[in-house]
Amino acid sequence: MSFINYSSREINCKIVYYGPGLCGKTTNLQYVYNRTNPDAKGKMISLATETERTLFFDFLPLSLGEIRGFKTRFHLYTVPGQVFYDASRKLILKGVDGVVFVADSQISRMEANIESLENLRDNLQEQGYDLDKLPYVVQYNKRDLPTVADLTEMREVLNTTHVPDFEAVATNGTGVFDTLKAVAKLVLTELKKGS
Repeated sequence: MSFINYSSREINCKIVYYGPGLCGKTTNLQYVYNRTNPDAKGKMISLATETERTLFFDFLPLSLGEIRGFKTRFHLYTVPGQVFYDASRKLILKGVDGVVFVADSQISRMEANIESLENLRDNLQEQGYDLDKLPYVVQYNKRDLPTVADLTEMREVLNTTHVPDFEAVATNGTGVFDTLKAVAKLVLTELKKGS
């Protein structure tokens, strides 16, 4: 559901980082934001609450290429990970063009990953989207921790449709831009099909 601004000749695309609480969604966006040319980005807006580092969204436009003379601007959002913020999650998914599912690689967080992925599917379906038809990638974050789940096992449980997936350590940037570039490329491919 990209938005075309004819006066600025921009196509605005929305990418949502989704996943369980404290899996690294905000850390991903902060890493990207801190390493993006100041001329190519807007303000990052972050709302913190007592229970979640990001209540509403982080907003970050990135310019990445052109389609038929229009610049492409990406707006990156995170959703709150806590289940009781489900209404906020649904609102943030409205008009989504691409999704990054950020999974916490710790063994103890596998159930939370599964629950969050099911919640993503349900929330998208409620709005008439099908995750399997959206530009979508999976990131296995926190791969540097000592108690991580086996990657093959994580893929079997969290990536049954075999979308592009990436190992990551968002705190030091490992895999962060690879993940973003992959989902952006998928979104652009979808846009070109429609043009």
